[in-house]
Amino acid sequence: MSLETAVVAQMKEAMKSKNKVALETLRAIKSQILLAKTESGAKESLSEEEEIKLVQRLLKQRKESASIYKEQGREDLAADELEQAAVLEQFLPKQLSDDELEQELKEIMNSVGASGMQDMGKVMGVASKQLAGKADGKRISAKVREMLA
Repeated sequence: MSLETAVVAQMKEAMKSKNKVALETLRAIKSQILLAKTESGAKESLSEEEEIKLVQRLLKQRKESASIYKEQGREDLAADELEQAAVLEQFLPKQLSDDELEQELKEIMNSVGASGMQDMGKVMGVASKQLAGKADGKRISAKVREMLA
């Protein structure tokens, strides 16, 4: 099932249950899908990888907004953003635990022959593609840095 189909189904449920936060978040996803589809040179439908990137981008925006609101003492607005982030997370693949991430990175490092910090670019290139959607880029980068040091 495509992301768009899943979002529309969830929107119907959110409308029935009068869940305003979920409905607002789902409408944001649908809006981004429509924008991506109408961009110049865009295909008729999005690939699963493009859908994941789209949702990740929205999730990152919500988390950044929540941290800014917390810094400014606006816990009410931060809570709204975090609720929206929770809705977005259900459309992403399961995130890797720290142990699973470390194991995956060890395999990648062995396959590219990484021996030190000079090989960080090689490792990150492969890791970013293989672990897309399963782990945040910052988390991957920090772990690779730690393991190569």
